[in-house]
Amino acid sequence: MVPSTLTTWAPMAALVSCSTAFQQLSARQHRSSPVVLNAFGSYLDQMSSNGNNPVSTSTQAPPTLQGNGNGEFLVGVLGDLHIDPRKLEDYETGREHWLNLLNQAQCPTDSLAIVSLGDLGESKFCDHNDDNPSELFAGTTQCHELAASYLNSFGVPYEVVGGNHDLEGIDEFDTDEANLELFLRAHNKPAPHFIRYIADKTILVGLTSTVFRDAKYTSHEVTIDQEQIDWFEHTLQTHPASEGWKVFVFTHAPPNGSGLRVLQENHVVNGCCWLNHSNEAQCSKFIELVREHRCIKAWFSGHFHLGQDYQDSITFPTVDPQEGPYPNRGSCVFAQTSVMRSGTSRDGRQQSRVIRGNAQGFEICTVDHAEGGSLRIDATITYTDCNHEVGVYSHDDIAKKGDQFFKVYAPCAGDEYHPPDENLVSYDANGELHIDTPIDYDSVAWWYMACGRVLGLLNGMMIEYDRSTLAPLGLVVGADELIGKRIAVVDSGIEENCVVDFETEGMEGADCTGSVGDEREQAIMLVNDQGGVVVIQPNEDGSYWRKIVRNKMIRQKEKRREDAGKAYAKRFLVEQQQQQAQSWMYSPPTAAAVNEEDVEVDVVSSWGPYISTQGTAKRTGVSGLTAPARR
Repeated sequence: MVPSTLTTWAPMAALVSCSTAFQQLSARQHRSSPVVLNAFGSYLDQMSSNGNNPVSTSTQAPPTLQGNGNGEFLVGVLGDLHIDPRKLEDYETGREHWLNLLNQAQCPTDSLAIVSLGDLGESKFCDHNDDNPSELFAGTTQCHELAASYLNSFGVPYEVVGGNHDLEGIDEFDTDEANLELFLRAHNKPAPHFIRYIADKTILVGLTSTVFRDAKYTSHEVTIDQEQIDWFEHTLQTHPASEGWKVFVFTHAPPNGSGLRVLQENHVVNGCCWLNHSNEAQCSKFIELVREHRCIKAWFSGHFHLGQDYQDSITFPTVDPQEGPYPNRGSCVFAQTSVMRSGTSRDGRQQSRVIRGNAQGFEICTVDHAEGGSLRIDATITYTDCNHEVGVYSHDDIAKKGDQFFKVYAPCAGDEYHPPDENLVSYDANGELHIDTPIDYDSVAWWYMACGRVLGLLNGMMIEYDRSTLAPLGLVVGADELIGKRIAVVDSGIEENCVVDFETEGMEGADCTGSVGDEREQAIMLVNDQGGVVVIQPNEDGSYWRKIVRNKMIRQKEKRREDAGKAYAKRFLVEQQQQQAQSWMYSPPTAAAVNEEDVEVDVVSSWGPYISTQGTAKRTGVSGLTAPARR
């Protein structure tokens, strides 16, 4: 068990006044482009201290709260904590950095807050339960109580949203509902979502992932339930930009359309990159709300475990037309948030975010926990009116030796002032599309299907992109199947003179189905040098990206079945060899005792539902896997 001395943190009693707040900030900044600072000046120095600062996790401030007169506020944003109770050093160090900064912030209590973006516990056994050495720490009662103790110790009000690991207490709780109830109780949350009035006409809004065991596909998709989506939309409608409202949103994963850097070979291919990733309508709902409600000024997310040194860890709602097409992100700045503990970082960064704002705009800053808690301005956003703002980056990309995450390619469709990027592949005069050069890992291309869906090539894979935002949705064909092939897209619809197929059982008249007005049908083909063709069939909903990774609970059951199959196969082989040995009057010279531990067996799984175009189900074997390979 974890020693009890490591399970609680003492809260900071009060904020200490400091007239030199952030005066050394400019000496720590890394700038390569101008920053607009006039809107902010040294406003933190001018804030009056509010004295004692009792800790609170209230998620609903009184509607009459107006904040301080100048709309000044400061919010600390913590990325994925993934607390491991055996490795608390980085959390203690990070807390010291934050207490130092908060000590200097002479804000009234109502204008200070910490927001945690979820994924509070490590998804491993952390020596926390002697009775169950296979239990994951994430999502357990111990996890959330420890996280609440830690977040309470910052001495300012905190809010938290749930991530994809926060309901992972699968050994302790049978249902998502029971796990969610524990999450809400531990963090004193009346609801999964929150709203906090932080300053004059300025609110913080958060949404929580509420599905893990009941996920249709991967359990690590960040899923905001419909009730929260409806509440969010109502909140935006009742806090319009036309009345001067400014909304800062916090979710574990970003919405589709944010333009933030993602990990192509992790979250994208697994279908857990964006909020409600696998639900096409809900996935696009969030960016639609951003475009409709210009009160949304910023949206902070974590999930990717990537640092804040890249410019595309922050994306602006508009760009200079000379730099590229209009991104259509409403009035919202999107910001990626890194992690605090070194063991959870994917690129070596250990960083948090700071939002410093007033009536004229806000700054997004980095607290660098690997650099002694130094503070750096990353971007300055100045409001020009209630619907528009100007954002300026404070530095170029800051590279470290061995970085492999720079400038991930995404298609660009262009606009009325800009053509599409050079990787768009066009159809020929016959309405066919051909990529005749064999695909390799460096191949980059993208194209539109007749139905409007968008497919492309990157890192040796075929990827589907969102038709509106061109954000990556998921894997269509993996590099293992695609490398070395050519690609063709041809029409496959009904010809004018249809011939009914009476010979193939179950397919009578199938070639003549359809009606006038159906969208143009197409076939995507992978062609090898021998003329072999693989046809890529779409999903039932018309999409192409494969929902390959399923619910963790289902996968655990499947793994247990495979383990049972391996155990049976080993026992079967050992019994066979023992029977053979007993059939000899004496043991052969090379014979030796056989133990199950020494036996190697080959066990594969078979899944449905579809393996062919046959209308009558006669075979279930997968060619080359569960049945002999056939042409």
